[in-house]
Amino acid sequence: MSHRPLNIRWALGIGLCGLSIGGCAQPQATAPAGAIVVGVRTGPNSMDPRLGNDEASARVAQLMFNTLFDIGDDLRPHPMLAERLENPDPLTYRVALRRGIKFHDGHEMTASDVVFTYRQMLEPAFVSPLKGAFRAVKSVTAPDEYTVEFKLKEPFSAFPIQLAGLPAIIPAGSDADFGQHPIGTGPYKFVRYAVDDQVVLAPFADYFNGAPKNAGIVIRVLPDDTMRGLELKKGSIDLVVNDLPPDIVHQFEGKNFHIAKSPGVDYSYLGINMLDPVLKDKRVRHAIGYAIDRRAIVEYLRRGLARPATGLIPPQAWAYQPDIFQFTYDPNRARQLLDEAGYTDPDGDGPLPRLHLSMKVSNAEETRLQATVIQQQLRNVGIDLDVRSYEFATMYADVLKGNFQMFSLQWVGAAMADPDILHRVFHSTQTPPAGFNRGHYSNPDVDRLLDLAGAATSEAERKKYYGEAQKIIAQDAPYISIWNRTNVAVAQPTLTGLHVNAVGNFESLKDVIKGG
Repeated sequence: MSHRPLNIRWALGIGLCGLSIGGCAQPQATAPAGAIVVGVRTGPNSMDPRLGNDEASARVAQLMFNTLFDIGDDLRPHPMLAERLENPDPLTYRVALRRGIKFHDGHEMTASDVVFTYRQMLEPAFVSPLKGAFRAVKSVTAPDEYTVEFKLKEPFSAFPIQLAGLPAIIPAGSDADFGQHPIGTGPYKFVRYAVDDQVVLAPFADYFNGAPKNAGIVIRVLPDDTMRGLELKKGSIDLVVNDLPPDIVHQFEGKNFHIAKSPGVDYSYLGINMLDPVLKDKRVRHAIGYAIDRRAIVEYLRRGLARPATGLIPPQAWAYQPDIFQFTYDPNRARQLLDEAGYTDPDGDGPLPRLHLSMKVSNAEETRLQATVIQQQLRNVGIDLDVRSYEFATMYADVLKGNFQMFSLQWVGAAMADPDILHRVFHSTQTPPAGFNRGHYSNPDVDRLLDLAGAATSEAERKKYYGEAQKIIAQDAPYISIWNRTNVAVAQPTLTGLHVNAVGNFESLKDVIKGG
């Protein structure tokens, strides 16, 4: 088989078009005078924060709702709706709420709203992707109007961070149609949502953390990468956060636009079906890992707007374990492992492949382009990879059902802030719908370590057990890590006060000022 080096510069040309393209602009979305118009890839799947678990839904929720705690740049929980958290014994957590916080309809948020929100996470009949984070909660009660008490079934030292990021607090008594008329405590009030077009939000003057400094937010859905760039260039949108491909971001460098960057935590990976008869062989998974040139992908495909990833836990997190197995780019080692697994070169020196695999991806251009690069890199070691792209909802439904050999997705935002995410992704009990173990990974040693980490009473103990688990998971390779994103926002020069934090939280948009 011949082994030609991949020309990633050539691959860039197959899916990107320049911003000089004209004649394809869509009608401009109607926006309140002075509102900041933000271009995004996709609209939210749900306006109900109990149900939405996609990035677009999370972003809108960050603007309309609040959680008890927030995730800071240090990836640790900081008080938001809560004033403080007490832990009088290993099974009890007591939250003191801030007083005077208003919902958008003007009534005060109290402990009854918090209890209502969290009790739904405990109800067996209530279906929500957020429920797995509260597996250790026995009960939630309100000793008084501004105190909420959580009782656990067993010690769970990761519990405090479960109060950050999810679920957003909603009014007591909210029904199943809440997503049609959402009411939160966040900096912006819901005005309207035209599905797959735009979400319009108005500023909430009584926001407890300071009224927004702008006239509102319009989330405008522009699925095409080039279209978002064009609309930004001509001024019909004001801002794009993490939703422009690196090649298009590069075209804004040095122009009259404001570009803000920060090291991010978003994590790109290949998910593996561990029940598949071919991929359950670790030698095959390792061959795939050695065949992928991450540094070339980061340098050329992402134009340096990322760094090679080592695992699900980002380097900024306190439990990050740097001393773990990492794939290098080693095509010869990949071929050797395929030989050992019984997938020898059928014709000595190509062109017939050693084996055939398939990978499902979304039809976003940036995702498909990366998949095409990986396809070429695997072909270089004798693996014929059939890349199949779908609308995100269709592809994601197949992933949840386990209907895949491999898939490509990203973990985004605050999901990786606490290492308990390892339990929800890699513990054998956390297959869907209970958790996020979509590839049915199972290792008794990992289960034991994650259980010990969850029950540990000190951060040092937790770090020890999570570190050991990360080492085993890295060797087993149920995920093939690709990169961690560099957050990047491209904005009109009329915007000031823009800050992009590690998790890319949209709540900070309240402090952005739009000039003339």
